[in-house]
Amino acid sequence: MTRAPANLMDVRRLLLAHLDVDPKTSRPQDLEPAEVGIVGGASHRGGYHCGSDRVVPGDYSVVESTRDSAGLTLDASGLDIGTFSVTSAGRTHNLRSLSLWFVQQCVAGAADTRDIREIIYSPDGKTVRRWDRLGKRSTGDSSHLWHTHFSFFRDSTKAGRDQTPLFRRYLSEIGLISPPDMEDDMSEKAENEIHQVYMGLFYGGISMGRAVDPDGTGPAKASNSIVTKLDYLMARLDDVASGVTTLSGKDWTDEPAIVAGVLAGLSPQRLAEALATAGLTPEAIAAAVPPDIARKVVDELTLRLSG
Repeated sequence: MTRAPANLMDVRRLLLAHLDVDPKTSRPQDLEPAEVGIVGGASHRGGYHCGSDRVVPGDYSVVESTRDSAGLTLDASGLDIGTFSVTSAGRTHNLRSLSLWFVQQCVAGAADTRDIREIIYSPDGKTVRRWDRLGKRSTGDSSHLWHTHFSFFRDSTKAGRDQTPLFRRYLSEIGLISPPDMEDDMSEKAENEIHQVYMGLFYGGISMGRAVDPDGTGPAKASNSIVTKLDYLMARLDDVASGVTTLSGKDWTDEPAIVAGVLAGLSPQRLAEALATAGLTPEAIAAAVPPDIARKVVDELTLRLSG
């Protein structure tokens, strides 16, 4: 038999807890249990209120999206909400305003709406409209003048994905419940972004630039992670610090000795890369140093570049 899945039952309980009875005053409100439905009546065939035992050939709730065909089970994947009217924070909220709020969230592409396939509703109690993520239809039958229908892609129902965050957000926005704590309501998008940062820090990524070989053991050990690049940078800074310490013990009036000390730490490959990056030639460097050591610089650089 077609079943009411646990995740949609959670949504139903949430709505009834706040739109049927005011949890602050225990006073009855307008939404009745019979007005929040998931499974269609015994004679209902086809559509999101039916599970695999009641779908029909070519059922739009199965064949129009792979998310539905891959997620088909005995579970229904639709939710109906009937008429109600509640006052909160000095404003009245009803089925019309609820429907418009949810449609606006879907149109805006809010992350917590991605599992909603369609919403069939009436904005004014006179016309029926349908927001369809797949763009297949734009209206519905007249029963939606007094109730709003939500269809959820069947794969999300099969996965048991929690659908309450979106409905909690609505109840919070109209002032019936407190805003959820970030710690308790982190979206999957936020969790994914944090995961990507973690992966970038420790494992690297295709858009993070050149990989480095921090231990000099060859390309097989090259890494693209931020942590490795920081280690590599610190190692290079240690080399520079060591060089400065060595030069600090030299006679700073002995320019040839200083030049020889600097050049001693440069391999032909590293020297060539540095000059190419800076757009310099040996002659250009020599032109910037005192004439008495310029020739020595040119000769030394030329010798090293020749390998």
